[in-house]
This record gives sequence, C-alpha cells and structure tokens, in this order.
Amino acid sequence: MKKSGAAEKKKARRSSASVQNSSRDPSSDTPPRKQAAKKDVFQLFAEKVRDHKDLVSRWAVLQETRVEYFRGKDFVSFMKKHPELKEILESNKNLETEDIANSLLQKNLLVRSDRVVKTVRPGKKKLSTWPAHLEIFPEQVFSENDAFFAWTFVKRRPLWQTLLSFFWPVLTLAICLFPVYPHGCKLLILYSCAGVLLLILSLLLLRASVFGAAWILLGKRVWFFPNILAEEATLRELFRFCPQKDEEERPKWTARLFYAIVAVLIILLLRHHAPDEAARARYQKRMSNIIDDVLEWSPSLALSGMMEKQTVVNATDESKATSETVTSADETASFEETSQHQNDTM
Repeated sequence: MKKSGAAEKKKARRSSASVQNSSRDPSSDTPPRKQAAKKDVFQLFAEKVRDHKDLVSRWAVLQETRVEYFRGKDFVSFMKKHPELKEILESNKNLETEDIANSLLQKNLLVRSDRVVKTVRPGKKKLSTWPAHLEIFPEQVFSENDAFFAWTFVKRRPLWQTLLSFFWPVLTLAICLFPVYPHGCKLLILYSCAGVLLLILSLLLLRASVFGAAWILLGKRVWFFPNILAEEATLRELFRFCPQKDEEERPKWTARLFYAIVAVLIILLLRHHAPDEAARARYQKRMSNIIDDVLEWSPSLALSGMMEKQTVVNATDESKATSETVTSADETASFEETSQHQNDTM
C-alpha cells in the first residue's frame, strides 16, 4: 500500500509538471485580462464530460451533501472511446487520461472519495459497486483501482427544469381550484389519477409476485424495475427495466419452503375472509356517494346551501325570541296574581 501511494504521488507530480509545461505557450501574446475573461478549458471539458451520457455515474451522499460521482476505471474507458473530447483542452489535448484527471483534481473540479462502509455486509460476497455514502480520500490523486471521483461544481440547469420551476406554482393553484371545475373536467382528472394509481399498484404487485416466485422456485432474487423505489436515482435510472445482478448468497431450501407455506396460508386466509357480494355492493355504494358529493359540488350549490342555513338560523332565532317574550309575559302575570292573592289574604 505504501509503494502504491508513493507511486501515485510521483505520477501526480509528473502530471502537474506536464500540465504546467504544456499550459505555457511562449507564442501567445494574449493580455492577462483577456485570459482571465476567457473560460478555463478544463472547466469546459469537465462540463462536457459530465453532460455526456456514456460516462456511467451515480448519486451519493458526501459529507451530508448529495453529489454525482463516477469510478476511475469508467473514466479511463470513457476517454478511450471518446478521444475527440480532448480537443476542448486546446494546448493540453496531448495529455494522458491520468494527467487530465489530476489536473481536474488540482483545479477543484473533482474530489477523490472513498466508500464509508469498507467491510462486506453479512450475506454478501463483495462490497457494493456503487456505494450510497462517501467520504473524502486523504490523497487527491487519480487512480483506477476502487477509486471514486465526485464533481464539485454545480451543473448547468437545462431549459426544461427552468420551465418546470415556473409550472409548479401554476399546478398547485390548479389543484386548489379543483372544486370549481366543470363536471366533465372533474371526471377526466378523477379517472386519470385513478388510472395512474392503479398502474403503480399493479406494477408493484406484479414486481413483488415475480420476485417471490423466482425466490421460492429458483432461489434467485429478480427485481424488475430495480430502482423504482430508490430515492437517489435519476429519472433515467428510475425506469430501468433490467434486473440487477444477484450478488448475495443463494437462500437455503428450508427458508424457501417456509415462506412458500406462509404465502399459501395467507392466500387461503384472504380467500376465506373475502367480502361477499352484498358487502361489496354496500361498500361500492358508500364510495360512490362520497365521490358524487365531491364531483357534484359547485359554488352556486354551496352559496344556496349557506343561504338556506342562514334562513333557518334566522327563523330559529326569531322563534326563540318570541318564546322568550311569551315566557316572560307569563311569568309577570303569574307574579302579579300571586301578589294580589297575598294582599287579599292580608
């Protein structure tokens, strides 16, 4: 390990020296201000590489910050497939891939990282290919062997994200105004949302069923749409259909038999306690009434209902006042009769 670390340090020194020598152009007479105004070629190169689809990258948490990172060996293979990207570096286009990566590290466009969990978890044969948590590596030198590199600059926001940021408030306002929509528009939104929800639930149920059947019958873990519930996945990774490679140990036949028996018992229990046709009809009628109340609501009906309630309240108040007046009059008359009777007795 010490020899490899020393070799990496020597390579970094040689690469830094080559970058400095190649960056010096004695024939260039550009004033310093114009050079400062011109964007750094390594910055342009880093942006171009990061936006390229062929560079495999993932997202992880680096010291409480979500970053995008790639592996060293993937960067080497990417540069072999796309050597034309070196033309962006202009006078530095003849640098080796390792020297380019070290230059990006020196300019703080990249930071070398290492996995936080360095031990194999129980039940797995090797470490995770793409760890979810990273930490900064002490030596900022490029390497292909189990090395991860995270981008440090903020990625340029595409146009669709900018338009989406203006669209979200409009969508929120539209959701709040749903009760005042026309009846046909309400039906369209209701059936669309119900269809999307049914599609999601059906996909999750089918996914779990395929996994359970493959695990019990074949002893393999097969997850279609493996990133559909992942929090750190990008939109392209979220809908990836191909299952991940099973890296864990094969389950024992006793565990598979046990879960098979449990699954059969659960299915029989649900079938035995399934609701009958009358209960299903009552539940459907109740849900239909709730949905109809939401769909048939309108501001005019609400205002008319409020006016009717106000009329009822006013009538109730008048009747209460009348009854109170009558009661007070009766009490006064009874009091006068009592006092007169007492005077007669005296």
